[in-house]
Formats: sequence, C-alpha cells, structure tokens
Amino acid sequence: MALSITKDNLNDILASDKPVVIDFWAEWCGPCRMVAPLVDELAAEYEGRVVIGKCDVDENDAVATRYSIRNIPTLLFIKGGEVVDKQVGACSKDVLEAKIKNLL
Repeated sequence: MALSITKDNLNDILASDKPVVIDFWAEWCGPCRMVAPLVDELAAEYEGRVVIGKCDVDENDAVATRYSIRNIPTLLFIKGGEVVDKQVGACSKDVLEAKIKNLL
C-alpha cells in the first residue's frame, strides 16, 4: 500500500536516501481511481527500494502548489530531492514501472 503523503511528512520523505514517487490525486477524479491500484501494486513490489506515496490534492493543497500540480493524476518521480520525471494522466503499469526503474 502506498504511503500517505502530507505537508507534515513530505520533507522527511524527501530526506530519504531512496527515490520517491508521489501520486497526486483526488477522490472525485475518475482517472485517479484507475491509477490508484497500480500505484499500490508498485509500492508493494518496490518496498524498501523506492518510497511510493499518494498525496490527496484536496487535503494537501500546499504540497500540490509546491510542485505546481495543475492536472491530476500527476505522478512525480524524485531522486535526490529533485523531480527527474513526471507522468500526467492515467497510464499503464508498464509505463510507471519503466519510470521507476529509471530512478534506480
């Protein structure tokens, strides 16, 4: 299961020595609900190697603003505290997994 990312724990998560993937989503977003199970699967598969979490934009607008999130779902791929890749919109698990492998 993906970690819940909030304004309160974001800096601690980014301070990790592991790459980070953040799924920006909202409950009312249909495409977000399509991507959510894929994110949870990948979080389980890459546990211990990559920190994978979800950030509800309605509850954490400060985090969404920090990364200029304008559309959801948006997944950010972060290494060393810097965004190195981004996926906007729903996509397949293969696409997400390829981006995660590029982080490793």
